Amino acid sequence: MRNMGRADNGEPQLLRQIAAGDRTAFQALYRLYFPRLARFLDRMVRNAPLLEEIINDTMLVVWQKAQTYDHSCKVSTWIFAIAYRQGLKAVNMLDEPVESDFEQHAGCASQEPEQAALQQQLQQDVGRALDALPLEQRVVVSLAYYHDMAYQEIAQTMDCPVNTVKTRMFHARQRLRGMLSAHMEEVS
Repeated sequence: MRNMGRADNGEPQLLRQIAAGDRTAFQALYRLYFPRLARFLDRMVRNAPLLEEIINDTMLVVWQKAQTYDHSCKVSTWIFAIAYRQGLKAVNMLDEPVESDFEQHAGCASQEPEQAALQQQLQQDVGRALDALPLEQRVVVSLAYYHDMAYQEIAQTMDCPVNTVKTRMFHARQRLRGMLSAHMEEVS
């Protein structure tokens, strides 16, 4: 499932150009990462208006700190780590959670109505189950399944040991299995 040897597609070069003050390179990196960071942070902060602000804060740090990138990890891991820290700051400053409609999936037009309804219900159930996970578990699941990161990359992003990532994933899977078992029984 994961392509561990996946190249950074010129991202280190973009960072070198950004470190030299190249705004065009920054715009290219911003466009490349905005949708990925939006998906990641939406699961983390659950606040659509705050989402763009966190992404902008993240990319401002990238602009200001591009010269500090040391190639010890993939560019994506470095950027997601910055986004994670910015997201944590934002979550800690929120008074109350706000629901987000940022990522509604339609994609069911070609299915039969009954299948489309089941698919939509499953997506809603999975979304609710993910939202019910503690923040650290939700982040681990999001990075692994929605952003195709290996445990080592997740550990670097979250600045924790790999075994902590494995433990969080184990507990997240257990909780998700319990929460989603009712849906799976309905489908059977």
